[in-house]
Amino acid sequence: MDFMLKTREVGPYGMNTYVIVDEETKTSAIVDPGGDPEVILEMVGDTVVEKIILTHGHFDHVLALEDVQSATDAEVYLHPADAAQFELDYDHPLQDGDEIPIGSKCVRVIHVPGHTPGQCCIALGDGRILVGDTVFVGGPGKTSSAEDFTTTMESM
Repeated sequence: MDFMLKTREVGPYGMNTYVIVDEETKTSAIVDPGGDPEVILEMVGDTVVEKIILTHGHFDHVLALEDVQSATDAEVYLHPADAAQFELDYDHPLQDGDEIPIGSKCVRVIHVPGHTPGQCCIALGDGRILVGDTVFVGGPGKTSSAEDFTTTMESM
């Protein structure tokens, strides 16, 4: 059985927050708590939140991090390059190829620098991939330099 994936647009910048649910074990992970903590906590329903995964460290993806972490006691996963650049605390580093268990299943980390040095995608194992800001509607995610754009295109 595949993961259940819940998606909501949250925060003042309209970015997507995801809840990955293993229905068999009633466990979940929150990806990119970008605002509206009460909405995110409603999304998890009766599951036990094991992890909070950040695709990258931009402020619009972490606006509700403190509130959500406080409410769930879940550990935070983030690439060290973004932790350093954005001065964010985390419990576990994300690295390319890591497999992160959520309940009885795993997701896989794909490091795709460019949008930020630590930008990661999360592969659910069934063809679905949470891309963070690697891709925007119509093309690659915003980059701050021609070099970062080249890095994004090479990463993809």
